Amino acid sequence: MIETSQKKLSGSIIRLHPNDNIVVARVDMTIGTDVPSENMVCKSQVPAGYKIASRKILKGEPILKYAVTVGFANTDIEPGYMVHSHNTEFREFDRDYAHASEFKPVEMIPENERATFQGYVRANGRVGTRNFIGILSTVNCSATVVNKIADWFTPERLKDFPNVDGVVAFSHSIGCGMEMTGEPMQLLRRTMAGYATHPNLAAALIIGLGCERNQLKGLMEQENLTEGSNLHTFIMQESGGTTKTIQAGIEAVKALLAKANDVKRETVSAAHLTVGLQCGGSDGFSSITANPALGAAIDILARHGGTGILSETPEIYGVEHTLTRRAASREIGEKLIERIRWWKDEYSVGRDVQINGQVSPGNQVGGLANIFEKSLGSSMKGGTGPLMAVYKYAEPVTAKGFVFMDTPGFDPVSATGQIAGGANLVAFTTGRGSMFGSKPAPCIKLATNSPMYHRLTDDMDINCGEILDGTATLQEMGQKIFELFLKVASGEQSKSEVLGLGDYEFVPWQIGIMS
Repeated sequence: MIETSQKKLSGSIIRLHPNDNIVVARVDMTIGTDVPSENMVCKSQVPAGYKIASRKILKGEPILKYAVTVGFANTDIEPGYMVHSHNTEFREFDRDYAHASEFKPVEMIPENERATFQGYVRANGRVGTRNFIGILSTVNCSATVVNKIADWFTPERLKDFPNVDGVVAFSHSIGCGMEMTGEPMQLLRRTMAGYATHPNLAAALIIGLGCERNQLKGLMEQENLTEGSNLHTFIMQESGGTTKTIQAGIEAVKALLAKANDVKRETVSAAHLTVGLQCGGSDGFSSITANPALGAAIDILARHGGTGILSETPEIYGVEHTLTRRAASREIGEKLIERIRWWKDEYSVGRDVQINGQVSPGNQVGGLANIFEKSLGSSMKGGTGPLMAVYKYAEPVTAKGFVFMDTPGFDPVSATGQIAGGANLVAFTTGRGSMFGSKPAPCIKLATNSPMYHRLTDDMDINCGEILDGTATLQEMGQKIFELFLKVASGEQSKSEVLGLGDYEFVPWQIGIMS
């Protein structure tokens, strides 16, 4: 487990761990700035969030942040100099996975004392935080049709159905020209099924063209979907084409609205919350404020019986050993490593992608030197509890507590997999300022620093920069985030919902060959 409790803010710098050979600039620092707590003087212009050598680091020596290796010095670095990609080398190093060696069960809160929220209880016992009607396309060829159907249901046309949050289209760019069998098709179909049966949907329509490789019949059979009162299907080539299918879809949704509107929120346990954990546009403060604060909220949620889904496999690479040690069993730990090896040995070989070292330009500017450093912060979103399960992309999440789902680091693709797996909320940390939103699961945005929060206040829900400012502790911020989970789950709109985001963020992972 990454030890975060020994952080110390001292003037212009932050010491994260006594064993570190770097400190982090809390504010922009100039040459000559005295750092008395470290007995050194700053010898570089160092932006806020960047690392500074706190002692001499020899060439080849590990650079330690939270006492975790985030790279190696490619030259001797004197105390007071900035440490970043220009003097940091990315290379492999041995990690002891020590599967399940640090496993500790969660101390659960008694059921009668658990927090509650106002949710939509479905006939199968699952609980939604929103009440949408969804329109899904099997293939890009029916994308326009599903969007036209959803667009017809304007707020004015839905004004008599106040309990319906909207009619939303889930279209995508694939479904044909792809492998007809195997993982690519299975992945697309289980993603679609996860949305069609999501507890945040009162009902769904699935619309195909008719000649695509992702045949509607194959989708229904593979995913054990059955057409009924809450699930309708259309094939454009059998329904009379574009115009007639749009009209038939509109009429079908009209017939569903009254029943969907009859559903009322009721008091349910926080154990019914499943939160997808995302981070994007990270900076040097991500691992100091928002990510560990979100982790603290997930620790609280786990004690109340809920679930947090950590994902973005390339963004735990390098610190995966801190997760395998907390696994509930060796089997769970080994399943995580099997996913890492698939990425490294099969999927990304020879490619200029993040898991092979290079983080995005925004992360670089934010102060993150490489993927190891990005991963250090990313992994903190899952909290400090035991790893209870590992899932492939879009698989149904059934375990409680902290779990992992294999996804890419690209936020819309990753969140799509989490929502398909059952996430009924998404929590998203950002240091640079992400404008992401999702449907049907509402997205909560957590800013890592106060300047960005105030600059982008229309998009950010919580300012975790208060931790840096000294006006809130990490645990206080975790409690604040947990309480916002309950409020948003009960119907309070997040900033991304107010802005109407989420109509274009359904992006299934495209892993196969196109032909």
